Amino acid sequence: MRIYLVQHGKSLSPEKDPHKGLSEAGRTETRRIAEVAQGYDVPVEAIWHSGKTRARQTAEIFARHLRPAGGVRQVAGLQPLDDVEPFAANLAAADKLMLVGHLPFMSRMAAYLVTGRDAPPVFRFQNSGIVCLEHDASQNQWVIRWSLMPNIG
Repeated sequence: MRIYLVQHGKSLSPEKDPHKGLSEAGRTETRRIAEVAQGYDVPVEAIWHSGKTRARQTAEIFARHLRPAGGVRQVAGLQPLDDVEPFAANLAAADKLMLVGHLPFMSRMAAYLVTGRDAPPVFRFQNSGIVCLEHDASQNQWVIRWSLMPNIG
């Protein structure tokens, strides 16, 4: 079983856009990562996002490239400061699900799944990047399988 955690793409400042939609750089980086994921045939069945404009726009770009059969939808529990534990409990039956949200939630979710605690961080997220976590059923443990980030330096 796999899930994909994505921090939304770079957004505009609240002065430029009160809804903080994606900047041109955010759209470009997200599109580039989505194209690479498509080239690798990353299997995504559904994409869930927080509902904030920048997360929705990021999810829509990924959906255009990865074509999830389950589509794209807004779900509760993915806001920046939401508690990861109740959301993680709902992932038991999820497979090939992409979650698009915000920091610190994504960082805390990765840590919680891998270690059972939401801190300290186990991965440094980047805007538009994907972190793939896989559940090892034999050990009942989540592990970081791979990541795809816009910047490697």
